[in-house]
Amino acid sequence: MRFAKPLLLSTGIVGLLVSPAMAALSASATTELNLRAGPGPEYAIESVIPAAGDVEVVGCLDDGEWCEVSFDGQQGWAYAAYLTTPVEEEPVVLYNAPSSVSIETVTYEDTSETATGAAAGGLWGAAAGALLIGGPAAAAAGLVAGAGLGGAAETDETTVTYIRQNPVEPVYLTGEVVPGAGIPQEVELYSVPDSDYSYVNVNRLPVVVDTESRTIVQVVR
Repeated sequence: MRFAKPLLLSTGIVGLLVSPAMAALSASATTELNLRAGPGPEYAIESVIPAAGDVEVVGCLDDGEWCEVSFDGQQGWAYAAYLTTPVEEEPVVLYNAPSSVSIETVTYEDTSETATGAAAGGLWGAAAGALLIGGPAAAAAGLVAGAGLGGAAETDETTVTYIRQNPVEPVYLTGEVVPGAGIPQEVELYSVPDSDYSYVNVNRLPVVVDTESRTIVQVVR
């Protein structure tokens, strides 16, 4: 992936400026993906991009991990490991895009209250590990091969109701909370009575987890 020179400074107050000479890069979400107010899991979720939803990419941070995108007229940040862009008619993960794909480099300065209350107040916990996605490329490669993450699987209402009525303390993990992501072995899962599912609260989002594979099957919103 080739990053062009820095184009803009993004803040919660100042709008974004895009060079008219630079055509917007299109990308698609490989799974149900959060559109956040800033580049990180500690920032508020502004919207949710559906699986296979199309976005326009304004640019990505220098490390390529988070990208500023526009979805359905709303601007925000999405995790690059779950975005693909077509290269020679084949989708490739934006995070690992080849040098032929030119992506603007953007920077971010948080000068507003875009972070969640816990983060803004210094209560966002230290990361206990990382959500397992099999590497950024593998996350989208599965989708291309027909065994992808796709949209959120809908679990039965009894399971969801139990999870909502029995909240647990959050565990903080790097990465993004999406269907298909894996929960590390060191993170405790909580059982759901008479169900093949477990649950856990990741980055303040309750998630339904397949107990055997430890894979997130649904984000409870």
